[in-house]
Amino acid sequence: MSVSPEPKTPGERVPPHSPLGAYYDADEKRSRYVVDLFNRTARHYNTIEALFLNGGLLYRRYSLRRAGLRPGMKVLDVAIGTAAVARGAAKLVGREGQVYGVDPSTGMLGEARRVFHGPLTQGVAERLPFTDNTFDFVTMGIALRHVSDLVTTFREYLRVLKPGGTLWILEGHIPRSRLGHQITRFVWARVIPGMTLLSTRSRDAKLLMDYYWDTVEQCVPPETIVRAMNEVGFEEARYRVVVPGAFCEYTGRKGQEPAS
Repeated sequence: MSVSPEPKTPGERVPPHSPLGAYYDADEKRSRYVVDLFNRTARHYNTIEALFLNGGLLYRRYSLRRAGLRPGMKVLDVAIGTAAVARGAAKLVGREGQVYGVDPSTGMLGEARRVFHGPLTQGVAERLPFTDNTFDFVTMGIALRHVSDLVTTFREYLRVLKPGGTLWILEGHIPRSRLGHQITRFVWARVIPGMTLLSTRSRDAKLLMDYYWDTVEQCVPPETIVRAMNEVGFEEARYRVVVPGAFCEYTGRKGQEPAS
């Protein structure tokens, strides 16, 4: 099979959030803006994640194990960042398995190389540089909001998964109650950007956390994400809130090919 064919999306395009005019003046500039922002803040990201984004490996490892990640599996971590998910996955698959990482940001790939020794590739979720039916597991941690189209992205994830393979995504979450939303907004839109500036002394790092909150707040609801997973053919697509006001998990499975 060919590597990374041109994605075909006959269905409705589903962006993860509406355009954010405070950051870029046209939606087609979104991807470039995000890559540039992560390139500028890559050296601060471990500090930010350790302070605010549940940076420890133990929870991610527990969640991946619960989703079915086992020794010997072959994993692709999309938007690997500083390799928090990839390192947890590597512990679970052991020496018999292998974890690959892909990220559009050269800055983040550079940070990943400091702590992760698996294969790393520059690339985007919407057009993965891998052949069909390659991986047992595809993972993505706190980055789904940055893709251009959920349907195209999920179709690519389905393509590179082996039959029976699993998709696991960790993403931001906002409580649906008015009070919960207000509390979450205060913490993530005011407290955390301010503390980020104090801890990193970087206005770009503060901007990253401002952008983090705005993309989470504007993100489509979990039901829309699950519906996009179902649309491209994932089975057992579901979500669960794991930390109210912080994180939500999405999982789905690629069906087995029918016997010939």
